Amino acid sequence: MTQSNRWLTWANGVTSIRFLLTPLLVWAIVWRRVDVAVVIFALAVITDLADGRIARYRGEVSSFGGVLDHATDAFFVSLGMAAYAFRGATPGALPPIIALAFIQYALDSRTLAGRPLRTSRIGRSNGLAYFGLLGLLVLRDAAQPRGQDSIVLYGVGWILVLTTLMSMVDRGLAWRATRRAPDLHDAEKEGQSPH
Repeated sequence: MTQSNRWLTWANGVTSIRFLLTPLLVWAIVWRRVDVAVVIFALAVITDLADGRIARYRGEVSSFGGVLDHATDAFFVSLGMAAYAFRGATPGALPPIIALAFIQYALDSRTLAGRPLRTSRIGRSNGLAYFGLLGLLVLRDAAQPRGQDSIVLYGVGWILVLTTLMSMVDRGLAWRATRRAPDLHDAEKEGQSPH
């Protein structure tokens, strides 16, 4: 695959569908177009499950594809949660913290240098939970189109804010430890105390 068409793959095209559907999802949530929101969320899940399989099957796996997939997921859930925060159904702190966590994740993985994303257990769990909460909110709207927002789902949003902050602190400490590791190694080689 040449440099110019490395990004133009079937897998990245499937991922891009989710990216392009995001503004329509926001509109559907804000204006309570439940039928549209359900279809968009279903398409998002299908494209998220399919893009990686397509990339592996067609030999299109790349660092760019991984970053595009994760960035699209962050964009989709951040803006979906922002639409629900606008309606008062989720905490307003959740959408920006999701975006900040992804930025930290990408920078820590040094994706700009072409390296693959480094995942963590809590970060992976949070990523699934963001989609899960968004799906529950969409399904709740489908069950009760003009119903009351759920205090339980709002509380789950705050739990995700806390676990995302925990994940960010954990990633920051891991990054700090890897930055200090060469200093400790150099000091041990010279027989000195690192402090």
